[in-house]
Amino acid sequence: MNEQVTAVADTLIQLTLILLVASLFLTFYRLARGPSTPDRVVALDLMALIVVGFIATYAVATDQPVLLDAAIVLALISFLSTVAFARYLEKRSAP
Repeated sequence: MNEQVTAVADTLIQLTLILLVASLFLTFYRLARGPSTPDRVVALDLMALIVVGFIATYAVATDQPVLLDAAIVLALISFLSTVAFARYLEKRSAP
């Protein structure tokens, strides 16, 4: 029974990694084709969050919880940069 659970978990982890890589490529396409700068910033933020998900999934797959620290730092930096860009756009458009 335990072997079946491990096999299912391994399959789900592999499927998750494949879907994350596919979504990363689709987001990169949006980053390259984005009609405006805010769209590109949102795509870049989404790419960072997809990479965070990839790191977290890889940490679970390899049983290395130290990688989660890097994922948290990347998520925090991504969030702060998006907020900073939003404030920049707000100040630029204000009279």
